[in-house]
Amino acid sequence: MTDPNLKSDSDIGDPLSERELCPDELLGGQEAAFARDIARLHASPDAHQRVPCPACGSDTPTPAFSKYGFAFQRCPTCGTLYMSPRPSETLMADYYANSENYAYWAEHIFPASEAARREKIHKPWLARVLDYCETFDIRRDLLLEVGPGFGTFSALASESGAFTRVVGVEPTPEMAAACRARGVDVVERRIEDLDSEVGQADVVCAFEVVEHLFAPRRFLAGIAPCVAPGGLLVLSCPNGEGFDIALLGEKSQAVDTEHVNLLTPRALSRMVEEVGFEVLRIHTPGRLDAEIVRDAALAGEIDLDPFLKRVLLDQWDTLGWPFQQFLAEQGLSSHMWLAARKVT
Repeated sequence: MTDPNLKSDSDIGDPLSERELCPDELLGGQEAAFARDIARLHASPDAHQRVPCPACGSDTPTPAFSKYGFAFQRCPTCGTLYMSPRPSETLMADYYANSENYAYWAEHIFPASEAARREKIHKPWLARVLDYCETFDIRRDLLLEVGPGFGTFSALASESGAFTRVVGVEPTPEMAAACRARGVDVVERRIEDLDSEVGQADVVCAFEVVEHLFAPRRFLAGIAPCVAPGGLLVLSCPNGEGFDIALLGEKSQAVDTEHVNLLTPRALSRMVEEVGFEVLRIHTPGRLDAEIVRDAALAGEIDLDPFLKRVLLDQWDTLGWPFQQFLAEQGLSSHMWLAARKVT
């Protein structure tokens, strides 16, 4: 059953292909760098620890599957899919500070795909954030982006003139440097360690961040003081109950050593409400689920039932994108957005 709190987002933008985001010719180098990162994580097994559900704290998980030598659990209380045992917080911080995979993305993949990302991802993201601001009457003085990565969204938001000031908070050195190269005002530290020099923001965005964190509830508690009263918090992350994750399980690209928290809409809503926000909208405007499952079927990784075979293989050109739109509109995509107002 579709979560009754999910809101439809009928305009999910133009069709998008994974190959526009990561060109095929760069995949080999990325996969090799990622494999070396995984090996580094496994080199310190004593630094891995068992954790309860990172979303609700429940500690009665159901084993889900393993991938890359890591076990994933499903929380029966809130539905969150999460890695446990997982690398310790110290080991995860070292991983991101010294990740060969992140360095490869910053040096090769992001530059090669920046034009496509800017037009097909970040411009629609900015339009959606501005729509939230207009719909919910949010001021637009300071926008704070947490984890801006390559800095494309922050640069676009700054160039647009839609906000008086745009600041990125990025702890990964390679990514912080990439932001500065684009003229983004960046603070190189974690949001939890941010002091008062930036000031409270009218809008705080964290795109594709919470799934990476050892302690996402603490992260959200750290964000709360950075949002002005009545201000807007915008989060995006994988939906652990979305279509491609539900069908592919451990074969899903959303399941990897970095995505240690695959939250559900109800879990993310609860976490945000616990730190003083009112959820205004939660929806799943994803554009890649159908293609991801199609690619897995074409590669022989899964068998499709007759209906999905018709949609995703036999009549892909006519049914593929309408099916993806259906997933998004019904809250069934594996890509999730939440908008919330600070009330306390």
